[in-house]
Amino acid sequence: MKIGNRNIGLGYRPYLIAEMSGNHNQSLDRALEIVDAAAKSGADAVKLQTYTAETITLDSDNPDFLISDPASLWNGRRLYELYDEAHTPWDWHKPIMDRAKSLGMDCFSSAFDDTSVDFLETLGVTAYKIASFECTDLPLIAKVASTGKPMIISTGMATVGEIDDSIRTARENGCGDLAILKCTSTYPATPENTNIRTIANMRDTFGCEVGLSDHTMGCGVSVAAVAFGASLFEKHFTLRRADGGVDSTFSLEPEEFSQLRIETERAWQSLGQITYGGTKAESGSRTFRRSLYVAEDAKAGDVFTSKNLKIVRPGYGLDPRHYELLLGKMIKRDVAKGDRVSWDMIA
Repeated sequence: MKIGNRNIGLGYRPYLIAEMSGNHNQSLDRALEIVDAAAKSGADAVKLQTYTAETITLDSDNPDFLISDPASLWNGRRLYELYDEAHTPWDWHKPIMDRAKSLGMDCFSSAFDDTSVDFLETLGVTAYKIASFECTDLPLIAKVASTGKPMIISTGMATVGEIDDSIRTARENGCGDLAILKCTSTYPATPENTNIRTIANMRDTFGCEVGLSDHTMGCGVSVAAVAFGASLFEKHFTLRRADGGVDSTFSLEPEEFSQLRIETERAWQSLGQITYGGTKAESGSRTFRRSLYVAEDAKAGDVFTSKNLKIVRPGYGLDPRHYELLLGKMIKRDVAKGDRVSWDMIA
């Protein structure tokens, strides 16, 4: 698939998305600093989230709208208040996108309802993201697909059937360029719950580009995912976790994101092809293998013994597999310690 001018697939360096989410802490200046830092850290794209508290939930005191999970970072928060704090004001989108474009990055967003899609279309976004919690919202997927823009769908918690429904809906409504992301919908996620072996199966099962929306800390999980066929990655990004913010706890800082860029590219470069017998780059190292050498001076008519025939480095002599064969063989001519053993020495 392609987003903007960037091809995404197994034949290309992994495409890296820096997710800003609510880490701007309600400051446009900070949001723009995040864009600058993402560009310097090697991100290919910055991603926003386009919603308001009103479009994503209800302003209700009903217990259903209160987070009551002791393990959650947001335990005790009302959904409306949390989303009001985390949302990116819509009038910030254009300056953020303009800044990203000026730095050579794509900038697109997760859409959460029809109004956000209509708004993002006025800005000419290059792609859309569907968040894991919305991947079963087939009307939303159909709406996004109708724009004809590339679409990335996170699949946290989704069954095979649900992913198939999402992909089919996207395809039937006009989406040509489509990727899905393996995702674990815990914040932060642990490596033990990430199950990146699923990525290869997703690629085989659904026939589209597959990546990873990675909520684990560090870059180890993403690096490993490259080997299983992940071609794009999304990581939450902040200037400093110590600055706080709704998603700061599981976000990468600029130096860490730079390592993500370096190490995922190294992992991709290392995949290569199935090969045995050494590469062209290794050809110079063959001399350091062991081979057969004369270990003591010997006269014509002597025989090779364990004292005058040794398996040593370097590798210019006969292959060590001939050692047993040569023991007891008569030597045709005088030889000196350090001579390479060759077949013309044998009587």
